[in-house]
Amino acid sequence: MISVIVLTYNSLKFIDRCLDSIFNQHLSDIEVIAVDNGSSDGTVEFIQEHYPKAKLIMNKFNRGACQARNQGIAVSRGDWILTLDCDVVLADDFFKTAVTFMQSNINRHLGIIQPKIFNYNKSTIYSCGINLTWIRRFYDIGQGESGLKRFNNTKNIFGACSATAFYRREMLEDIKENSGYFDTRLFFLVEDMDLSWRARNKKWETVFLPRLVSYHSGGSSGFNPKMRQYLCLRNRWRSIIKNEGLFKYCLKIFPVLFYDFPRVIYLAVTNFYVRKSIMAKDDVLSAALLLKE
Repeated sequence: MISVIVLTYNSLKFIDRCLDSIFNQHLSDIEVIAVDNGSSDGTVEFIQEHYPKAKLIMNKFNRGACQARNQGIAVSRGDWILTLDCDVVLADDFFKTAVTFMQSNINRHLGIIQPKIFNYNKSTIYSCGINLTWIRRFYDIGQGESGLKRFNNTKNIFGACSATAFYRREMLEDIKENSGYFDTRLFFLVEDMDLSWRARNKKWETVFLPRLVSYHSGGSSGFNPKMRQYLCLRNRWRSIIKNEGLFKYCLKIFPVLFYDFPRVIYLAVTNFYVRKSIMAKDDVLSAALLLKE
């Protein structure tokens, strides 16, 4: 069985395309779980009326992408979990392609499958997975590039973009922390890189499967750019400390001196959330700011 977990948050303008692309494929052994993070635009009512086959988890407020995905995983039954953002549309043969690959693959260390995610224009790439550089910067492979003639080889990569990604349940249980499958302390952003890093540390592999295709609109989270900038900074550092260790990373003196230190100084001057976070020692203030968002 495949369990599909769709996150929604004021997603009324996206959700019909997303759910139609799932249910129109008529895969028999599938369950769809929609986790709503306190929508106020009628998203929940629309799903209840038009998609009664979808299981619905309703949060009273925005609990973040990490917690919402964890809620879905906790009640799911599938051997593989597909995470989807609400603004993603699957190609017509998506599940057929995925199941064929899963059934033919005998690699017991395969934990994550990354599709080729196009932007909604269907010509440029949103993500072909995540790469992590030696200075511990991460980026989406191929983002903004033409994907029609490139990125067509199946290969191992560092990690997957959770906007559309398959996770093996056995792997998720193996890497689960006290903070969940996805680290709830991260709330939103970088959580997929962190999970991929933990999986890699436990010898699980991530494969990019280019014939598995989806399309992503973008911008459905509603977070303002400054908040996103702050979360990327905070969550990247949390992931580095957790997965590599601060001492080991700081031995790379050049990226610390010439990338991280100047970046923190710049953002402390230009980003309100970074300044307030430093003054409030981060966690207490972060929770308050995120809930306001």
